Amino acid sequence: MLVAVAAAAGCASFDGRGLVAGQSSAADVERVMGAPADKRQVGGETWYFYPRQPYGRVMYVARVAADGRLVALEQRLTDATVAKIIPNTTRAQEVRDLLGPPYTAVEFPRLERDTWTWWMRRYGDPGIPVELVVQMSPDGVVREVYMLQQGRGNQKSG
Repeated sequence: MLVAVAAAAGCASFDGRGLVAGQSSAADVERVMGAPADKRQVGGETWYFYPRQPYGRVMYVARVAADGRLVALEQRLTDATVAKIIPNTTRAQEVRDLLGPPYTAVEFPRLERDTWTWWMRRYGDPGIPVELVVQMSPDGVVREVYMLQQGRGNQKSG
């Protein structure tokens, strides 16, 4: 049984190694990386999301053009991507497009907040491990963005 699990794990690439933008197809993406956790239509592309949560602390998105060819393979849980989330401006849909499906999604009705979390590393890998928390009000607008570090001071954006 252990051999079968190890063999199956060896079939999927954690980071899409071997895929080439402009050459690899959508079928190649799924063959190498496995079935995506989410697929989203963004512009004229289909985005395949591959979370490696909570311990991988990354979210890969394979952007596939309408012709079925890979446009790019990107790691989205980065400081630069999180900086695009602007409290009181960014909407939940935009957060999903930027970061992909959250590791957890919890509704707090009495606080009037939906809270989505992802695990990531600040300042790259092997940077500081944090829990990214994005809170939205019932109208779907981001209200708070937190970077929670275990055993250290925490930071709030906005």
